[in-house]
Amino acid sequence: MFELLQTDSATAARRGRLQTVHGAVETPIFMPVGTRATVKTLDGADLKALQSQIILGNTYHLNLRPGVGTIRAAGGLHAFMG
Repeated sequence: MFELLQTDSATAARRGRLQTVHGAVETPIFMPVGTRATVKTLDGADLKALQSQIILGNTYHLNLRPGVGTIRAAGGLHAFMG
């Protein structure tokens, strides 16, 4: 669910809150992409320093490798990435 919190009348830029099963994410936001469940250019300390609230998982690459079975066996994507 997305809740619109504010709109700029001059530019139509929006500020909002995206509610997920894992918690709320404030927008706009820097959202790094985790190809194969890894953010290639940043380590965990960098992500914490940036206060990253969310990582976009590339499901196409995850499906190719390591595959759904491997991710399920690890306990889901969060556990696999951890």
